Amino acid sequence: MNVFSWNRFIAVLVKEFVQMRRDRLTFAMMVGIPVIQLVLFGFAINTDPKALPTAVLAADNSVFARSFVRAVENSGYFRVVRQVSSEHEAERALAVGEVQFVLTIPENFARKLVRGERPVLLLEADAADPAATSNALTALINLNQTALARDLAGGLAHLRNGSPPFEVRVHRRYNPEGVTQYNIVPGLIGVVLTMTMIMMTALAMTRERERGTMENLLATPVRPGEVMAGKIIPYIIVGYGQVTIILLAA
Repeated sequence: MNVFSWNRFIAVLVKEFVQMRRDRLTFAMMVGIPVIQLVLFGFAINTDPKALPTAVLAADNSVFARSFVRAVENSGYFRVVRQVSSEHEAERALAVGEVQFVLTIPENFARKLVRGERPVLLLEADAADPAATSNALTALINLNQTALARDLAGGLAHLRNGSPPFEVRVHRRYNPEGVTQYNIVPGLIGVVLTMTMIMMTALAMTRERERGTMENLLATPVRPGEVMAGKIIPYIIVGYGQVTIILLAA
């Protein structure tokens, strides 16, 4: 009757550690991949991005306008990188991805503010990636109540009571509904291609070595470069087919 033997178990255990020590590539992958994942998910992937590039189109250069721009920067989510002089320039900067936000301060902003007419500031956001803008827009909501607290003093103190003295209106561009699939589905292309064009290719080459057919293949008149190209190109073609399917589904 076969019973569990600790001696045999320890022998197999020691043998596996010896094999692991000899196969340094596998051991390096066992240690390296978790470290890479730790760096990516712990530091590189940021779900709360800050210092997002912002352009300002200021038709009013009053102290109230400057105070609000400074308050926007002090929130930490916005970083003013340029001043634009026209709506066309602001549209182009937002369209080509030079900035993530465009803040428009209208004419006579200070005059309407002092008169209690609640002027409107416009913030246009590149909402193609909702995760990159949602926290910034949330932080912006309360700024119209606190940004001008120090400027509205003396005879203007009554403007701090009740409703905010001005309104910040947000326009989400390119993805106003905030659909996350527009980002997730194209992002899966990288994951799928990694599986197909790297891991599956590597497994195919390894399988040839394990079955002993690689040596027979190299013994033929076929050159090593031709073997590598012939093994890799089919997976590249399959990868292009997968990209087409993903794009059509997206």
